[in-house]
Amino acid sequence: MRNLPLNPQLFIENRKRFTARMDKNAIAIFNSNDEMPLNGDAIYPFVQNADLYWLCGITQEDTMVVLFPDNPDASFREVLVLTRPNELKEKWNGYRLRKEQARELSGMQTIIWLDELDALLQTWIHLADTIYLNTNENDRKATEIPTRDYRYVKYMKKRYPLHNYKRSARIMRDLRAVKTAYEVEVMSKAIEITENTFRRLLKFIRPGVMEYEIEGEIWHSFISQRSDGPAYGSIIASGDNARILHYVENNKECKDGDLILMDFGASYGHYAADLTRTIPVNGKFTRRQKTVYNACLDLHRYCASILKPGITVVKYHEMVGDKATELFLKIGLLKKSDVKNEDPSNRAYRKYLYHGISHHLGVDVHDLGTKTEPVKAGMVFTIEPGIYIEEEHMGIRIENNYWMTRNGNKDLMKNIPITVEEIEALMKR
Repeated sequence: MRNLPLNPQLFIENRKRFTARMDKNAIAIFNSNDEMPLNGDAIYPFVQNADLYWLCGITQEDTMVVLFPDNPDASFREVLVLTRPNELKEKWNGYRLRKEQARELSGMQTIIWLDELDALLQTWIHLADTIYLNTNENDRKATEIPTRDYRYVKYMKKRYPLHNYKRSARIMRDLRAVKTAYEVEVMSKAIEITENTFRRLLKFIRPGVMEYEIEGEIWHSFISQRSDGPAYGSIIASGDNARILHYVENNKECKDGDLILMDFGASYGHYAADLTRTIPVNGKFTRRQKTVYNACLDLHRYCASILKPGITVVKYHEMVGDKATELFLKIGLLKKSDVKNEDPSNRAYRKYLYHGISHHLGVDVHDLGTKTEPVKAGMVFTIEPGIYIEEEHMGIRIENNYWMTRNGNKDLMKNIPITVEEIEALMKR
């Protein structure tokens, strides 16, 4: 890992939160992700299972976490399972954690090697009534590939068919959505790295620069600040490319007079930041660009004024749609007749704003959380309204990250330049 060691209390607290939700006399088992083959004898860079990482902070492959809070043997109530270090393999693939290092990172005291697990697990399973197993239940992800989690579910049910099985994902969805102060501290570091990078880009961008050169600057800035790298594929979309929501080619020239939409965020300690800014390539907004940008900023600020504990995401989006309609009428994108005759299931404003406004943020960029239950204090959301105008070859999006508090919310990106005046002044320098 590149980041400085995180406070292990983050993971200790997360495990306490999970075990408090388990049934009596139940055991929960979590697996790391697979190492995925590329071509030949190569593999993709390993990415840890987000749920397992949330519980222990270990990024190494072939890792497991076993939680059994009612185990009669107190020493085995939480167990971290690691692959045994092998001197020959380490010469090829690098150093693997020793037990004492893993204790410092995770706060877990009982650590066993993977080749020791089977004999111990059999006893623990026989003592338990319920087995919690994990699966990926993110609503936006289809599970076509038989990943390790799903293979393990099949294996356990075949081996122990008479136990009661439950889904860890139901608990994880609720818990991971609400961040502890420890988690927000790490996310704030990712945001700080992202802010420094954005300020660097304001001095770098000029007519003639290529989108991929900007992406290269982002990588350089992130890595030099001990980031894991980008939390997701950076979107560097100049001119009409900005209307493509997940534009990833990043291969065009940035031209004088165009805007450039940049959606990027650092990962630090495997927690994500998620920033979007739209700036003029030449450092100066035209009158029309400024008008549309300020309308988007007004919409962003309205979103921040209503996204608070108690509101549902569905109601929030309805209210944002009403405000977007008002602003789009004001800047000439919509006519009153468009609104009067709109289809309630596909409102008129959706022609110019065709994506959701907010999503949960955390270990995953699109983090776990419910869309139907009221927003709770502790959740972290993006707020990212956009305006996309095909006939003007223009796309603008403005995104910050907000931590829900008891009395409202806190803008974790409040120090990042956002107004036309701030952006122009910094680019002029």
